[in-house]
Amino acid sequence: MLQLVQLRWLAVAGQLATILLTHFAFRIDLPLPPMLAVLLGLVALNVASIALLRLPRRITNAELFGALLLDVAALSAQLYLSGGATNPFVSLFLLQVVLGSVLLDRWSTWVIVVATSLAFAVLTFAYRPIALPPGFGVTLFRLHVQGMWVCFALVAVLLVLFVTRINGNLRAQDARLADIRQQAAEEEHIVRIGMLASGAAHELGTPLSTLSVILGDWRRLPTIARDAELRQELEEMQAEVQRCKAIVTSILLSSGDARGEESAATTVRVFLDRVVADWRAARGHAKADYVDAFGPDLPIASDIVLQQVVYNLLDNAAEVSPDWIGIRLSRDGDELVFTVNDSGPGFAADQLANLGKPYNSTKPRLGAGLGLFLVGNVMRKLGGSLVARNRAQGGAEVTLRLPLASIALMEQDDGR
Repeated sequence: MLQLVQLRWLAVAGQLATILLTHFAFRIDLPLPPMLAVLLGLVALNVASIALLRLPRRITNAELFGALLLDVAALSAQLYLSGGATNPFVSLFLLQVVLGSVLLDRWSTWVIVVATSLAFAVLTFAYRPIALPPGFGVTLFRLHVQGMWVCFALVAVLLVLFVTRINGNLRAQDARLADIRQQAAEEEHIVRIGMLASGAAHELGTPLSTLSVILGDWRRLPTIARDAELRQELEEMQAEVQRCKAIVTSILLSSGDARGEESAATTVRVFLDRVVADWRAARGHAKADYVDAFGPDLPIASDIVLQQVVYNLLDNAAEVSPDWIGIRLSRDGDELVFTVNDSGPGFAADQLANLGKPYNSTKPRLGAGLGLFLVGNVMRKLGGSLVARNRAQGGAEVTLRLPLASIALMEQDDGR
């Protein structure tokens, strides 16, 4: 429909210029009021088409078919008023047929063929003839040949413009389909990872519980109770086991869902301040500078998966930059912006080009490169984005941009 609207504007401008040039420059008498009325009808059709395009729904074949039939009727009326089939611009009917063959269903295209053929046939005997003024100096045949050349050039230009635009649309559609297929493949990969993680978490639950019981029994042994050093080491082991059990529980809670099932009411600042503090305590990274520039706090629903996204970013930065990482929380309009800087070697060019792809990493260990892949997919599910770049002063910068509406705390309607 948009292609038809654009071509119709060109048709209106071209017809208006031709009518005025013929009537006033060549002084060939034309019925201006009805011909200009047809042009106003085309303008009204374009306005109606633009209004239709703004509706939140798809344009149907019937609507395109109706618009093309009206274009055929308008062209027939103009030709009737300006010489009928003797008018060299009668070849513009072929443009209507080409448009129909590209845009419409098969049956609709054949109806356009029949309609244009009938219109051409009728215009061979029913039309208002063109009368050349006395002393015009050019025969009607020569004028007809010149008009045919103009018509040929016009149709050729319009067809090139239209077909080029349609081909561009088709290429864009193919690219979109390729992106959808890639996204489907990545989501299938995530499902497999989630299933493996869930299965591993279930399998690890039993031995971790057994270890926790054994460590509890050991603490009651007289030998260990009398040895302060052994007792301290045992308590550290117990704490690590509890941490492993907490990780397993988090995996089981969030498996199979892009959002955690155990969401709770909190605020942006409380949630991210707690996540960063927990990460610092768990990893022992004392050289992580955290800047909170979010502004007025907002209520949100805390999310286990979002917490894990932040952990992944911080873990990646700390791994390549153990001496320092910079963390910044800010707001850009309706988006939460979370930025992590490091002083490591930065990203390779191919890593930046393939950001968000699985196993996109220079680390030699098996399975490396899944962190940013999972982060990117979580952001995409929540309507956000993941952007990475190399800093001019060295190191890398990774930025998460997340619409606040995707994590906003929805008020419950209790019916009171």
